[in-house]
Amino acid sequence: MSTETAETAGTAGTAGTAYGRRWPVRLLRAAAVLVLLDTLAQAALAGLFVTGDLDLLAWHAANAGVLSALTVVETVAALVVWRRLRAPGWPVVTSAALVALVGVQRGLGEARALAGHMPLGMVVFGGATALACWAFTHRPGAVAEAAG
Repeated sequence: MSTETAETAGTAGTAGTAYGRRWPVRLLRAAAVLVLLDTLAQAALAGLFVTGDLDLLAWHAANAGVLSALTVVETVAALVVWRRLRAPGWPVVTSAALVALVGVQRGLGEARALAGHMPLGMVVFGGATALACWAFTHRPGAVAEAAG
């Protein structure tokens, strides 16, 4: 095997390992951004509904299903980052809590219990923001290097 071939093989192995370490974080980042944007869309739809556009209530209700699905994807992504990259566990707990909170949120909205629905929406938005911020500031190798 020539020196050039050995160097190329080493580079390919390193690149494959680097990709193997990055894809879970990329998936989590994408899911976190989608959850955050969809949460913002929910707030905008609710605000526009309150101003008198009654058709947007149906959009708000339909988008709640999309948000529910996105929070499940985010939780799975956080679980993969935690298990594969030895990241902290709190993002898994927080994203799983978001799944539950969005479910409660949907129930409160369908019951028209706005006294609980609106403040809980702020909690969901805060959790989504915290997860998105963490997903973009977390460095996968930092925890493993500190532990090792």
